[in-house]
Amino acid sequence: MKVLVTGATGFIGANLVRQLLARGDEVHCVIRKPRLAIEGLDLHLHTTPLADDHAAVEGLARAMDGCEAVYHVAGLFDPSPGGGARMRAVHVFGLRGLLRAADKVGIRRMVVCSSSITVGFGPRDAPGDEETPLDPTPVYGPHGTALRAYHDSKVQAEQMAAGWTSVDSVVVNPDYIVGAWDVKPTSGQLLVAMSKAPVPFHPVGGKCFMDADDCALGHILAFEKGIRGRRYLLGAHNLSYREFMTIGANVLGKSPPRLPVPDRLMRMAGRIGGILHEQNPHRFAGLDPRVLRAMQEERYRTAQRAVDELGVPQTSIDVAVEKAVRWFRDHGYIE
Repeated sequence: MKVLVTGATGFIGANLVRQLLARGDEVHCVIRKPRLAIEGLDLHLHTTPLADDHAAVEGLARAMDGCEAVYHVAGLFDPSPGGGARMRAVHVFGLRGLLRAADKVGIRRMVVCSSSITVGFGPRDAPGDEETPLDPTPVYGPHGTALRAYHDSKVQAEQMAAGWTSVDSVVVNPDYIVGAWDVKPTSGQLLVAMSKAPVPFHPVGGKCFMDADDCALGHILAFEKGIRGRRYLLGAHNLSYREFMTIGANVLGKSPPRLPVPDRLMRMAGRIGGILHEQNPHRFAGLDPRVLRAMQEERYRTAQRAVDELGVPQTSIDVAVEKAVRWFRDHGYIE
């Protein structure tokens, strides 16, 4: 079929377009500019802005004319000054432009990629799911902080998708995704760091990890089988950071971390990180105190709904890490 994808130059989008091409689909992409992640692929590229003004909506309508599926994967985490407005522009106004364009050309089915940041969580023996309530203030901070702005704009996008009556939308919420084509890198940054120097310490928290190929397939299965207005967490394995980093160390041929990071040390790092983050928000985004605190907490979730209703596979994280490390080596991120 003919499909339209936003965010094709990002980590998840790059994996998604490859799976769509492998199926024989004609893939059109709305991008800002070509990047390594899609270089050499047989894609139809459109540089129409992802916005909701008249000119952008007309351009988006032309790009998606004749498509049977639209995958809105474009996303942004921007902790720099003004980042909140830029995140909202992509997540909310970009989606509204797509929905308005879909109305113009009769698109009836869309998959909207949100984030696990909008999904509640719990300990390993009681993980959160798509219905678990989440109070964002104690978790992501008050309005005005970067993580809260990211959360709020994603929630607003989900609500818009569910409430847009003329387009049948399904929402997917990827958690910690691991695999190839992590160009920035994002989730793979931890593996890259472990490849360069010994990392004896590990955070004491944990997350829900998933193979990037399975995540991409989850988007396609959401289009094929997902229930309108429903959310599907895309995750697979609840692992502590120690367990995940041990898998990474084994694949990299490094010594695994053995020492837990004390809470007081993480709090101190958070205070220092907060100062550095204020001076250079982009460079020190990972040192945001709330990001560091999250790594000390059990933030486990279950993807059982996606498994039961969509048939999303649950590939071993060992395999996902091997794919990621192989890609990082092939592209010069690690030796």
